Amino acid sequence: MSVPASASPATDPYRSAWMSLARLAPYRLLGAPAARFVVERNLLLWRGQWVVLVSGVFEPLLYLLVLGVGVGGLVGELTDAAGNPVAYDAFVAPGLLGAAAMNAAVFETYNVYFKISDKLYAAMGATPARPRDIATGEVLWAVLRTGIYAVGFLAVMLALGLVRSPLAVAVLPLAMLVGFAFATTTLAATTFMRTVNDFDLLQIVVVPLFLFSATFYPLEVLPGWAQVVTTLSPLYHGVEALRQVSLGVLDWTLALHLVVLVAVGLAGLAVGARRFEALLRD
Repeated sequence: MSVPASASPATDPYRSAWMSLARLAPYRLLGAPAARFVVERNLLLWRGQWVVLVSGVFEPLLYLLVLGVGVGGLVGELTDAAGNPVAYDAFVAPGLLGAAAMNAAVFETYNVYFKISDKLYAAMGATPARPRDIATGEVLWAVLRTGIYAVGFLAVMLALGLVRSPLAVAVLPLAMLVGFAFATTTLAATTFMRTVNDFDLLQIVVVPLFLFSATFYPLEVLPGWAQVVTTLSPLYHGVEALRQVSLGVLDWTLALHLVVLVAVGLAGLAVGARRFEALLRD
């Protein structure tokens, strides 16, 4: 798996820092130790394009300014799980972070389809990296990009005074967990797609999740049947977990939200890696 000559230690003094960042992921825990090289490759390719990397934070920021500040003035205050008053912008900000994590993971991972079509993985397959290593590496790169978005969005939340608890630092790993859940499920879905037109199906799924996962309103305002449907969404569990730590109001449901996200992520990785391996062999 070659890298550009410009990435050599002699010409890139920051390469060791990039590689140290790439080594932080739990590759062996996921059964894919060689996935690190896929993450390193993507880091080297993107290291000079930070403007593009962080651009994903601007869309949720615009939503936050329009809805949180604009619409928030009309909505007024809501209440958190403990019954304390919460400004609408502080309520909606964690939800927008969860949506940004979902979008970053989905739209980064579906590029796997084009890499398969362009035979990029055929070259990677000539290295000691197994198909599972390659698939896991792509997922972890998407998770890392999600983390970059989360850092930028948390900085905006701090600047706007929307962080109410020191526990808010936990939004970073939580956002990456949301990214993991959606990156693996997108990987699995991508392996079933046969033409570019199939990606329209992603929008059919992503847009309703964005709008109907309690991102913009409390779950309790929905009818009973709609509440049940909403709780089936992985994004709902991500939004609620992020909201709890951002507002500093924790309860037992946080453990449930985490279990759901981990389970969805591991199930998506199991299916996606198996399907990915079959495609590469074909």
